[in-house]
Amino acid sequence: MKATRFDALDALRGLAMVWMTLFHFSFDLNQLGWMAQDFYRDPFWTWQRVAIVSLFLFCAGFGQAVASAQGQSWQRFWKRWAQVAGCAMLVTAGSWLMFPNSFIYFGILHGMALMLIVLRLTAHWGRWLWLLGALAIASKFIAAHALSIWASGQFVDILNSPVLNWLGWITKKPITEDYAPLFPWLGVMWWGAAAGGWLLNPANRTPGGRVGLILSRSLPKTGHGLAVLGRWSLSYYMLHQPVLIGVLTGLAWLRAL
Repeated sequence: MKATRFDALDALRGLAMVWMTLFHFSFDLNQLGWMAQDFYRDPFWTWQRVAIVSLFLFCAGFGQAVASAQGQSWQRFWKRWAQVAGCAMLVTAGSWLMFPNSFIYFGILHGMALMLIVLRLTAHWGRWLWLLGALAIASKFIAAHALSIWASGQFVDILNSPVLNWLGWITKKPITEDYAPLFPWLGVMWWGAAAGGWLLNPANRTPGGRVGLILSRSLPKTGHGLAVLGRWSLSYYMLHQPVLIGVLTGLAWLRAL
């Protein structure tokens, strides 16, 4: 089956990119001392990050449902996966140069590389993905409660260490600039895949026709730019921070003259 792009999905992903850019722009201003905000503890910023990551991963899960429905080959899947995994390694290297004491070893791209494999194997599970997603999200809070009972001990220490903290079943957040563990974020991707599978299922109909037609509707002019951005989300993700940091650093240098 020929691959089809859905502008509505691309625009939603593009919206996540714009929101992320504004967030990172504010973070960079804070790093340069041009504003004073606590990005690590202030709910205004921490919940924004949760919302941005949720939207991005929901779109990623939805995209896997589309790829599955269109019969994406394993060869094409692994090509895209290698791009994500390779970019994750570049993020690790770049963050180590900037933040050697809190570099990114399991951020959003690292998590996606692992979760994409899980989604590839489960995207056809239909409505079960709603339940799996709920269990994956709930497991983080269940584990946190259970581990609080055993507040110490070798088992808890191992779960909190880099050896296993990529699972997300921890009692303390690791010191790193970005952290996107398997749980609960796999649950968000599963919900995205479940939503995509439901919308693309010919059996789901509305009075106006197939629900899947929502994805094929034309976007208003304001949405076209977001759709283009959404199609190049990985490239944009990798370039936006170096550009922002470069521009702001240049402005800081000019101000100091």
